Amino acid sequence: MSLDPALLARAVALLQAGELVALPTETVYGLGADASNPAAVAKIFAAKGRPADHPLIVHLPGDAWLEQWATDIPQAAWDLAEAFWPGPLTLILKKQPWVPDAVTGGQDTVGLRVPGHPVALELLKAFADAGSHGRHAGGIAAPSANRFGRISPTTAAHVQEELGDRVPLILDGGPCQVGIESTIIDLSRGRPEILRPGHIGPQRLAEVLGDLPAMHQSQGAPRVSGSLESHYAPVTPVRLLAPERLLDFLTLQRHAGVSCGVLAYNQPAQAGMPHLWHMLPADPAGYAHDLYGALRDLDHQRLDLIVVEAPPDSPAWSAVQDRLRRAAA
Repeated sequence: MSLDPALLARAVALLQAGELVALPTETVYGLGADASNPAAVAKIFAAKGRPADHPLIVHLPGDAWLEQWATDIPQAAWDLAEAFWPGPLTLILKKQPWVPDAVTGGQDTVGLRVPGHPVALELLKAFADAGSHGRHAGGIAAPSANRFGRISPTTAAHVQEELGDRVPLILDGGPCQVGIESTIIDLSRGRPEILRPGHIGPQRLAEVLGDLPAMHQSQGAPRVSGSLESHYAPVTPVRLLAPERLLDFLTLQRHAGVSCGVLAYNQPAQAGMPHLWHMLPADPAGYAHDLYGALRDLDHQRLDLIVVEAPPDSPAWSAVQDRLRRAAA
């Protein structure tokens, strides 16, 4: 997949001018701006309604750009970059002094990744070659292209629905391959620690690091994207239920006249149940890929409640569990 040259040139020109461009990545669609330009970054926060102290992830054309944005880079960062970039892994590192506070939320760390989508990489490389801010060019800050706290977009149509004319250009790269946000691992404080689970799980990281990283945000950990208690949420309330409680709960809702949408992976729809039923794949990668689209579809149905059959409590499902827990908060 490659961008039309005229469209690519327009996207680069908009970024150089301090404007926003929505771009596809393998995780979700991002709302991009020149990460070296605080005024441009401010437009991301305004378009999303995002709190100013919530840090952004900077997308880079390749790992060769790491040293421009980060300092005191440990060997583990280079090893992880070699193993997983381009791909859905964000590294939290000590930032270079020049990196704008608007990107880092005023912290001394910055989140960096190289996305694994051909359109994103093509744009990043063209933007870096254009040299908008001299040696600091090449980084595009790109949180998910949706209103803050809502369901992340996995198609260009979702971006249009969420932001409309708040973004001058939406690059259509097709449906996102992964479907949930990147794994975030903190390498700024010694022992690696996962601050947000994602497609790349602890075991795969351990194969590179030689040891399992810690899994929970400890005291003093940097603030990162997607770490608030309520996030990734539809407007319709979400209720998570253990599989053995699902049918009894739905029967009660039926008798009470409550309209429900159901996300299940194991329990098929039952005869006589009036509720809308979405069966998602029973494997964590497939479930993650389909999750946001299914939530968005149910959110359009004017339901009273979205009921989710809770997925298995296992490390392989940790990223899905994280997104569902925040959606239900």
